[in-house]
Parts: sequence; structure tokens; C-alpha cells
Amino acid sequence: METIVSLFLIIDDSMVQRIWIDEKLKTDGHESIEATSGKQGIEMAIKNRPDFIVLDLIMPDMDGLEVIQELHNRDLDIPVIVVTAHLQKAAREACLALGVIGFLNKPLEIEDLREVLKEHG
Repeated sequence: METIVSLFLIIDDSMVQRIWIDEKLKTDGHESIEATSGKQGIEMAIKNRPDFIVLDLIMPDMDGLEVIQELHNRDLDIPVIVVTAHLQKAAREACLALGVIGFLNKPLEIEDLREVLKEHG
């Protein structure tokens, strides 16, 4: 089965996490661009129109829920995969209400990402 190359936008304030996720995506032949903050991520989503967004929920300038809401406000219908170390029930429900397609735990395992993409890719 041939893998379709997708462009991912990684939005995470942690450089270590961005590098880790980028390496995992490249393992499967995908391309990625990176944003260090929610605000920068929104700008990059507008400019680059990625196929998927991999989004951290806890960031200093604008949290992941605010990013997702702003994407909706701007009619950017880009599938979002949330990657986080801690996900409370209320945050999970809010993410689902905003159309998040998957949740992955940090550190990201490529098999888990593949499963989300298989379901929604």
C-alpha cells in the first residue's frame, strides 16, 4: 500500500517535542513545518494550508483550545490531532466538540499516529 505524503503543521512550544514529532513524521515520508506558539501556528495554517495539524494543548501565549477555536473562526477546516502529556476529561470533551480527530500521548509513538491517520486520512 502506497503512503500518501501529507504536510503537517506541528504547533508546540517545546523544541524537543517538535523535533521528535518531525522525525516520526519523516519516518513515514511526510513533510512538516513547525510553529513555536499558537499565534504563529494560526498564521502558518493560513499561509500553508497543511493537511493536518499536530497541536500541543498547553502553551504560554495561546492554548491549544484557543488555537482550535480560532481556526474554526477563520473557517480553516484542517484536521487537528492533539498531542499532550495530560488530558483532563473537560479538555477532551471541548476538543471533541471542536472537531479534533485524535488524541496522542507524549511522547508520540508513530504507531499511534498511523492509527489516527488510517481512521481519518
